[in-house]
Amino acid sequence: MSRILHEGGLAWRSGPCLPAWQSLSAALARQGECLGLRHKDSQAGPDSPALQLLHPDLRPLQTRLVGLPGLPLELSTEFTLQAACGLMSVHGRASGRPQALGVNYLATLNAALAWQGSLAAAVGQLRGGRFANVELAPAGGALLSIGQYLAGATAPEDPEQLLPGQDDALARPPFISADGVLFELETLDSQPWRRFWSTLEVSDTVAGKAWQQFLLRYARAVAPMPAECLDAVARLPLARIQALAQDCGVALVPVRSPQQRRADADHAASAAAPWQMRHGPAATPRVRKAPGKLPLEGIRVLESCRRIQGPLAGHLLSLLGAEVIRLEPPGGDPLRNMPPCAEGCSVRFDALNHLKRVREVDIKSAQGRAEIHALCAEADVFLHNWAPGKAAELALDAVDLHAAQPSLIHAYAGGWGDAQVDAPGTDFTVQAWSGVASRIASASGTRGGTLFTALDVLGGVISAQGICAALLERELHGHGSQVHSSLLGAADLLLDPHSGALSPSLLQGVFATGDDLLAIDCQTRQQHQALARLLGGEADPRRLHEQLRGAGSEHWLNACLQAGIPASVVHEDLALLATDPRLAPSLTQRAYRSVQSPWSFT
Repeated sequence: MSRILHEGGLAWRSGPCLPAWQSLSAALARQGECLGLRHKDSQAGPDSPALQLLHPDLRPLQTRLVGLPGLPLELSTEFTLQAACGLMSVHGRASGRPQALGVNYLATLNAALAWQGSLAAAVGQLRGGRFANVELAPAGGALLSIGQYLAGATAPEDPEQLLPGQDDALARPPFISADGVLFELETLDSQPWRRFWSTLEVSDTVAGKAWQQFLLRYARAVAPMPAECLDAVARLPLARIQALAQDCGVALVPVRSPQQRRADADHAASAAAPWQMRHGPAATPRVRKAPGKLPLEGIRVLESCRRIQGPLAGHLLSLLGAEVIRLEPPGGDPLRNMPPCAEGCSVRFDALNHLKRVREVDIKSAQGRAEIHALCAEADVFLHNWAPGKAAELALDAVDLHAAQPSLIHAYAGGWGDAQVDAPGTDFTVQAWSGVASRIASASGTRGGTLFTALDVLGGVISAQGICAALLERELHGHGSQVHSSLLGAADLLLDPHSGALSPSLLQGVFATGDDLLAIDCQTRQQHQALARLLGGEADPRRLHEQLRGAGSEHWLNACLQAGIPASVVHEDLALLATDPRLAPSLTQRAYRSVQSPWSFT
């Protein structure tokens, strides 16, 4: 395995650090290194692009970061942007109050989106398109991260009204044993779940209620567990719970620290790059019409994915102009029916899939597999997130599909990468194993990570980023490839110390005003002094709630921004995001509120 673009002859230059969000610049640099690109020094001025891609076959190609009206980029920080886009609210549903994740989540995600847009524009150039400039709105990327929750909150029928603090922050996974060990349970089937709780003498009625909450945690970011379940495991040591779980077919994953993760044998390779790439046979991509408005026009993607990670990767490729054909089982994906719905389809499902064409294929049948082989002969990318080993079992692995289409990019969006963990590689098990849950818990003052699907979303972005890099590598060197990404690789990237520590702040917090909550992030002495002047001479965090109650959040927000202080209204109700004129340009009205593409190309 090699870094995707290590032999591509590509280099890049970067612009100056964002004064209030240096971790975003650090994440851009780290991901360029992970891709295998050489970084060239530049005498960058204040208006220089964040990213400039360099190659002899490319015309000058640059990517700029842009703010939204009323959300100036120079005053945006990880903390204030998590507040503005609703991420604090989604995390707060299960953590007790609106609060930041405590990791450089949006910096990592937006750096990946910036690279993805740049790589896609380079692909578009090499295929005859006229793409020279890419713009990425980090606020748009932030909104994209909570798109499925926004859809649920704005559905026309039975919209979800899930606010921070409505549920007990201690009555949710992860669970805790009698000897004080935190752990996650995971099963994708209700029967092992019911057997497990039955052995702990929890009634089937209670276990069934717990299952419904447990199953919906991916969609709703809350999972209140019955007291009977929490008390049952709290009476037993971990070793006994592990034995019972194994007997019942339920996976158990302890919550580990980042230090424990770094000691794993696979960590060094995973930390070096979140993708694994292997070259396929030499091949020349078919000549197609040059792309027009979007760089991946003319690229055809076959997507066979469930849940969030893979479908989001496909959605991002479609936002870049690719034709994405979604392969679903006969009768369609069951998640289409998950409420709340609009026009006969789950709004959460539609948020990730509305730009795709659908084709129903029975992959369990020989006829269905032959159909996929035939479709791949006319495709550029095949993307799946099946269980490990299933592609080879179905004769739909890279070696099989390259026989039909040598130039194909065979992409796998998996869970564990090369880690040997005996558990489904899902968002919350990977959070636990990778140290992400521990890091977020420490920052949030809770005992577990976030029930926001942080790794599914970031994993989907990383998968799409790797596919764009593989497409560019194909244009440069003329061969197909297989590209593997994983949730664990996304987690390792998120915690990578080379991507920058959280920006230090002299005063940071969420404070009540006369009507709403306001997030303030004073990172410099000058900003702290400016806040003190606004408040009449003193900026003491212990008194800020009292001082700010004299006026509403809009008053204080405008005053802070005019004084050069990073601040944002904290949106607790996601349904109100669309009423904020600062965010409205990034949203569009379908049957629900949908997030627009964070990129623009010229």
